[in-house]
Amino acid sequence: MMKIKILLIAFIALSITSLSFAQTEGDLIVNTTTSETGGNYAPKNVVAIWIEDEASNFVKTLLAYAQNRKTHLNTWQASTAAAGSEYNTVDAITGATRNSHATRTCTWNATDFEGNLVPDGNYTVWMELTDKNATGNFSSFSFTKGEELELVTPLNVPSFASISIDWLPSTIGISDHLQSSDYPVYPNPASGTFSIKGENITEVDVRNTSGVLIYSGAPDVDISSHPKGVYFIEVKTNKGSLNKKIIIN
Repeated sequence: MMKIKILLIAFIALSITSLSFAQTEGDLIVNTTTSETGGNYAPKNVVAIWIEDEASNFVKTLLAYAQNRKTHLNTWQASTAAAGSEYNTVDAITGATRNSHATRTCTWNATDFEGNLVPDGNYTVWMELTDKNATGNFSSFSFTKGEELELVTPLNVPSFASISIDWLPSTIGISDHLQSSDYPVYPNPASGTFSIKGENITEVDVRNTSGVLIYSGAPDVDISSHPKGVYFIEVKTNKGSLNKKIIIN
């Protein structure tokens, strides 16, 4: 009986360890529309979006429109400095001070700033914006990285509205008989019109992040009348179906 208990404990421990170190590949797509804080340089602004893990450790910067005035993004500065890499922007979208506000889109490929695929678990998207020589507005939003699709739509906060945080694991919706790479979406991102290439396509369905079907038909798709953002594509063939994603900007 004692031996059985020991084996059971060992099995549970091994299972927990396996879960703890699962490393699902995928993409996180972040969208938000910015607005001013009321600073004296408005509408000019600097903005950063980055990822931290559950222990509040810096993981990766996704976007940093901030060059000369980046020192006023104090929360982002503190996070990167604590990781020993102040103002780190490896793989990030970067640029100078913005002259106006708009929808900002950035993605995360589930790696840290050293290029390592990170474990599954709870993570946080941070956003910070200022239009003055001082700290502006910043907020954070949690999501779970794992094998399940997760779509997070936080409430509006100061300087950040229409927020969507979509974790799209690479394993979703792939038929055993199909390879995702054999059915590329081009272009992606797109302005609203795009095509799915591949053999034996019988139908293409497109849904928004609420799951509403907005298109069903041929692989040459036009959804330019719909809002900017992330959409999910189901490619149906005579050998099965698979899911893709596209950004409309």
